[in-house]
Amino acid sequence: MSAESTISQPIDKLAEEAQSLLEFEPHLSEFVTSWLGEMRKAVTKRELTGRVEHVGRIIHVADGVATVSGLPEARFNELLRCPGNVYGLVFNLDPEEIGCILLGEDKKLSAGDPVRLTGEVVVVPVGEALLGRVVDALGRPLDGEGFIEHERRDPIEAEAPPILDRLPVVQQLVTGVKAVDALIPIGRGQRELIVGDRAVGKTALAVDTILSQRGSDVICIYVAIGQKVSSVKRVTESLLSHGVMRQSIVVCADADDSPGLQYIVPYAATTMGEYFMRKGRDVIVIYDDLTRHARAYREISLLLRRPPGREAYPGDIFFIHSRLLERATRLKEEMGGGSLTALPIVETQAKNISAYIPTNLISITDGQVFLDPDLFYKGVKPAIHVGKSVSRVGGRTQLPAMRAVVKQLRLEYAQFAELEIFTRFGATVEEETQKKIERGRRIREILKQQRLDPLTAGEQVAILLSVDRGIVDNIPLEKLARFQQTLREMIPAKHGKLLKKIESGEELQDTEWDALAKSIEAIAADFSEEKPPPEKGEPSPEKKEEPKTEAVEKKREKRTEASHEEKAEVQPAAATPDDVDDVNDAEPTPDRETNSDD
Repeated sequence: MSAESTISQPIDKLAEEAQSLLEFEPHLSEFVTSWLGEMRKAVTKRELTGRVEHVGRIIHVADGVATVSGLPEARFNELLRCPGNVYGLVFNLDPEEIGCILLGEDKKLSAGDPVRLTGEVVVVPVGEALLGRVVDALGRPLDGEGFIEHERRDPIEAEAPPILDRLPVVQQLVTGVKAVDALIPIGRGQRELIVGDRAVGKTALAVDTILSQRGSDVICIYVAIGQKVSSVKRVTESLLSHGVMRQSIVVCADADDSPGLQYIVPYAATTMGEYFMRKGRDVIVIYDDLTRHARAYREISLLLRRPPGREAYPGDIFFIHSRLLERATRLKEEMGGGSLTALPIVETQAKNISAYIPTNLISITDGQVFLDPDLFYKGVKPAIHVGKSVSRVGGRTQLPAMRAVVKQLRLEYAQFAELEIFTRFGATVEEETQKKIERGRRIREILKQQRLDPLTAGEQVAILLSVDRGIVDNIPLEKLARFQQTLREMIPAKHGKLLKKIESGEELQDTEWDALAKSIEAIAADFSEEKPPPEKGEPSPEKKEEPKTEAVEKKREKRTEASHEEKAEVQPAAATPDDVDDVNDAEPTPDRETNSDD
C-alpha cells in the first residue's frame, strides 16, 4: 500500500460521512465537495515525519539517584527527562541498567515511572543578563527578580583551552588584602587555593577579593556548594551593600539541594565565566568550597555502587577537580584575550593539609594561601601563615611600586616568626635580635585588617612604605590601627595622582618616593613615642634630675652597712623607729620600687 493511499483513507471515510449528511441538507452539496477537495490536496502535499522516543522505566529511586532500565542507547552525561519536570544525568552505564543523578527532588518519582532520553547534555544560560542575579546550578533564578533573558545556552562540560591558546600570567589581581597582595600576590588567570580549618576566615578573604574589584571591569562569580542558605544570603547582602553585585553572579547549590546539583554547580559557574573570558573580560570564580563538592561526589558514587578508594572517595576524584580548574587561564588575543582566575576554597581538619583532598588541590593549583587557626584565635586576622603560603605564578605580576616596598618584608616577617618562639620562654636576646622582634611585631600589626574593608593598591603601598622606611618603628603597637586609618584618610588628598600612578602599574621616581615618605612621617609624628628633634635655634630641653632626699640617702647608707655586716657574718642591728619614720617619709626613686615592709 502506497503512502498516498494511506493518507487519503481518512479523507475517503470523511467523504462518505459527508454524502450521508447531504441527503438531509442538499443545498450544502457544492460547499462540502469544494472543502473535501481542498482537504485532500492539503493532506496529500503534507510530509509526515515520524519521531522515535527512547523510553525506559525507573527501577529504584532514593537519595538523589535512580536506577533505570530499558535505555541501551543512553550515553554518558546525557540528559534524561523524568515526570514532574525533573531531569537526570546519566552517570553509570551497566549492561542491563543505567545509574543517573537526579537534578532535583526525588519525592515525586517512584518505581515504574517513565524516563525519556533527550539526546542533549546539561546546558546553562550565559550572557550579560546574568550579572547581578542569584541562580541555581541550572541557571534558574532564585532571587525573585523574574526570568533571565539569556543570549544562549552552553554545555557545562567543556575542554580546557590548549596550551597554544594560552598566554603567561602577567597582570596582578589586587585582592585588597595587604598580606596577600604584598606577600602572596595573585595574577589574573592564576589558580590560587585558599586552605584552612573551619571558621578561620576563608570566605571572608574571598569576599574581600570581590569587594576590591568595585569600579573595575572584572566579573566576579561566587559559587556556593553545600552552604547554608543564611551564609549565601549574608554574602549576597555584603555584595549589594558595597555596590559590586551589578558585576557579580551568585551561583548556589545549598545544603538542602540534591547531591547532583551540588556536583554540577562549579562546572555550570565556570561555563558562565568562560562566556565573559572569550569576550575579552577578566573573571574571578570563587568555589566555596570544593571539600563539600568532593563529599557530594563521594555520596553519589557510593549510592551508585562505584568502588571506593582512599577515604571512600572514588578513583577519579582527582580528575573531577583537575578538569574543572584547568579551565582557568589567560587567553590569546585572537581567542578572546580574557582571563579566568580560579580561587577554590578547601577545608582542613586540625591544620592537616596533607589530607587527601587538600593535597590533590595543592598539586593542581599554582599556590595556596594557608589560614592558621592558632593565628586566628590570637587575633591576627586575616590569619595567613606566611611560611606555608606560596604563589608560584603571581610574583612576576606584582605591581612595580608594591614590589619595591616589600623586597625584604617577607624575609623579615618569616625571621620574626622564628625568633618570637625563643622569647616566649623568657630567654634573653641580644639588642639587635630584640630590634628584629619589635620590628616583626609591627609588621604583623600592620598586616592585620578588618573584614569587608579592602584597600586599594595605592593605600597598601603607602602603608607598606611606612614599614619599609622604618617610620612605624617608634609608634606603639596599640596606635598602629589609628595610624593606618589616618593615613588612608589623608594621603589620597595629598597624593591622589601618585596613588593612581601606582595602581596603573607605573614605576615611581626617587623624588616621588621621598615626597610620599615625608607626608607619612608628618602623620606618624602625631603617633610616635619619641618626639622629633628640635629645629635649629631652639634650645634643647634640659634633662630633669631625679630628686634625692636626705632620707633616701640615709637609707642607702644603712643598706650598704648591713650588706658589709652580712659578709662578715655579723648580725645586723635592728632598725630604730626614727629610721622607719625617715624611710616612710622618703619618696620612691624610679630605679627601684619601695616596699611597705621597708
